[in-house]
Amino acid sequence: MSLSPIRRKRATIHDVAVEAGVSRGTVSRVINGERYVSDDARTAIEAAISKVGYVPNTAARNLVMQRSEAVGFIVHEPHSLFLEDPNIGAIMLGANDALSRADHQMVCLVIDSDRDTRRVARYLSGGFVDGVVVVSARENDPITRIIESLDLPAAFVGHPPDLRRLPFVGIDNRASAEAITRRLLQTGRTRVGMIAAALDRDSGSDRLAGFRSALGDRFDPSLVEPVPFYSFKAGFEGMQRLLAREPEIDGIFAASDAVAAGAIDAMKVAGRSVPRDIGVVGFDDSAWAERTQPALSTVHQPATGLGARAAEIVLAQLRGEEPDLAGVLLETPIVWRGSA
Repeated sequence: MSLSPIRRKRATIHDVAVEAGVSRGTVSRVINGERYVSDDARTAIEAAISKVGYVPNTAARNLVMQRSEAVGFIVHEPHSLFLEDPNIGAIMLGANDALSRADHQMVCLVIDSDRDTRRVARYLSGGFVDGVVVVSARENDPITRIIESLDLPAAFVGHPPDLRRLPFVGIDNRASAEAITRRLLQTGRTRVGMIAAALDRDSGSDRLAGFRSALGDRFDPSLVEPVPFYSFKAGFEGMQRLLAREPEIDGIFAASDAVAAGAIDAMKVAGRSVPRDIGVVGFDDSAWAERTQPALSTVHQPATGLGARAAEIVLAQLRGEEPDLAGVLLETPIVWRGSA
């Protein structure tokens, strides 16, 4: 004979009122933080809440208010990269901190396939979140169109070219890439190439544009190696192909620190010394930048600040404020270390 677990009955406002010897309306006013309750009644109610174990039914309250008090955090990246990329983690923590201070929950939604896209679209349409922070959106992204059609409060980290009436927070990827490439050229490098990642989104294409601008007439397309993701593996494999094709290369701009770390390992396998034979610079100033030997010269991307600012933009819309569609750009100083 099996015994079913006995589920404890949830305490109600009625239970609190009986224990405290007051009306249910008085209990409701205390729970909702309203005034006009005597100190004696408030003390009795607080003691009763503790004794009977009452917990407010947030789901019911939100149903009445038509609010979930949750904000989605949507990442368009492979699952493996979501765990590997410290920038995504830092953006997520920044957003979570801002939402937590506003007593909102964050719901992580990772899109790695068409099936994920359909699932997330249904989730957003179901009203389970009040707004969204979107990271790594591509051009012609169906989730972006869903957000627009739902008129859902949103903020994008980055700026897809087809973003229309939605606010964003980001950095000037093109100017930052141009600045660090010029700094690399100032070290005397003459055959400078790039491992250009994620060209299907604004950050990747803008970093390539900045690299090209810095080189001007010296730009050689054969020194650019496209790779699909901002990942260590992409950097390692991309650098191997570049060395095989252009063995005289003496400088590399990697589109991210993870890509740079992979490239440096590939150089070491090939017997090349960094920075003696090849100077290397990256982009992000993430944890990868301090793992490399030597430490990586890079562009500092304020990932935590990007996440926090994006969440704050969503929260402002939930308060009824109109977003600034011109976007917000944060500063990206160069951090110069030993790799170049």
